[in-house]
Amino acid sequence: MNKTDLTSRDRIQGVFINMKIERGECTMGKFETFRQQYPEFVYHGFLLEENEQKIKVRYDFSITGLSEFHPEWTFPKEKGQICFREDPVVQNLLFSIGLVELISYWKMTCSPRVVIKAGSLSQQQATWWKKQYYNGLGEFFYKNGIQTGIESFMTIESEGPSYPVGQGSQMLEASLVPIGGGKDSIVTLDLLKKDREKNRCFIINPRGATVKSAETAGYGKNQIISVYRTLDQNMLELNKQGFLNGHTPFSALVAFSAVLAAYLTGRKYVVLSNEASANESTVAGTDVNHQYSKSFQFEKDFHDYQEQYIGSGVYYFSLLRPWSEFQIAEYFSKLKAYHLIFRSCNAGSKQDIWCGNCSKCLFVFIILSPFLTNEELCSIFGENLLEDEKMLVLLDQLIGLEEEKPFECVGSREEINVALSLTVRRLEREGEKLPLLLTHYVRTGLYEQYKNRTNPYNGYYNEENLVPCQFVPLLKNAFNKEEL
Repeated sequence: MNKTDLTSRDRIQGVFINMKIERGECTMGKFETFRQQYPEFVYHGFLLEENEQKIKVRYDFSITGLSEFHPEWTFPKEKGQICFREDPVVQNLLFSIGLVELISYWKMTCSPRVVIKAGSLSQQQATWWKKQYYNGLGEFFYKNGIQTGIESFMTIESEGPSYPVGQGSQMLEASLVPIGGGKDSIVTLDLLKKDREKNRCFIINPRGATVKSAETAGYGKNQIISVYRTLDQNMLELNKQGFLNGHTPFSALVAFSAVLAAYLTGRKYVVLSNEASANESTVAGTDVNHQYSKSFQFEKDFHDYQEQYIGSGVYYFSLLRPWSEFQIAEYFSKLKAYHLIFRSCNAGSKQDIWCGNCSKCLFVFIILSPFLTNEELCSIFGENLLEDEKMLVLLDQLIGLEEEKPFECVGSREEINVALSLTVRRLEREGEKLPLLLTHYVRTGLYEQYKNRTNPYNGYYNEENLVPCQFVPLLKNAFNKEEL
């Protein structure tokens, strides 16, 4: 393979001239064409550079006959830390991050044969990875109209070195908390505030809301582990030209990279902030879930894989798994110091704003509406989203009138209806005029179904979780027993 040809932009452009791919072409046709023309994806290896300040890793992927890809990750080191270059657990985790990272590049052509030269996988491991890829790409397959099965969408061959499983290390009884800038991770930070001095925050590609959340929680700069991930420009160019694109399981990258960061700093727990609501499918009647890598299924699979095949000694779990989004919103509503700094909007993430036009903005507005006044909500979002006529279609998706929920990290259909019914009931009790979207909601008939129901989230506790026993009282003592 000629590396010069593979990395040349002219080469990429030429491929498209020859193939004459048009934007309007059937995606399933593209899927089949790409798989025939580019049958092999290779994970060649990774290059590790380390000095006293950081660990930098550069991955080496290629789609045979098309292009090479070299995404990079950079992890900071704390002062005085030993050299990790030869540590087998670090090597194994870096190898595993590459196994997650590759799916973003593989999906452009969905090459049927994946060759792993960076390390070796047992048959059981290969099966595990195929499951995570297939389920994590559920939205990608669905939205692109791709019909394929878990047995046929790829084969995995590995021919690289073996990484020995670690025996676990003596870890500090402390936590590393991934921060996304939204209300969920802020709630976790608040629940763990008594251990703030020994805990650490973990942020991938820091931005305003993530850093401000950690700082507001009382974490100093030396307590924030900022990791940097860069995408390969060749992938971005190919995406522009019409190769396949779509959602990939980003939270799986968070899982492996956070465990690595916890291992590097000697902390025993990686504490996620994924709730029970993440288990609900995005498309009713299917297992297509935008939040698959935030689901309990993934959490348990990852927890077991990490213990069996990596052996870092780090314990990975989601503290908020026993709760619903509704309960998280109720708890967050009392954390006033964060209300003007948190951000959950993906559309506005680059500008660190609420865009005010997407389903995520509308969902967060709705789920907080039983607990905050209209003035408080408007101060957060800059406007009353329940008066925005453009949001009517998104509302119907959120409340279950449509088969598909929006492909965003939003709560379950039931808890959205519960939140809306409580807000309508409160406004009616106060003699307030209902805003446009709530008037529409009442007319759907769903308000009549929900308004007299007992709130199912008072005292709710999902027992399907991995929360260690010493953390359970934090959750069970967080609420008083007053019913909404």
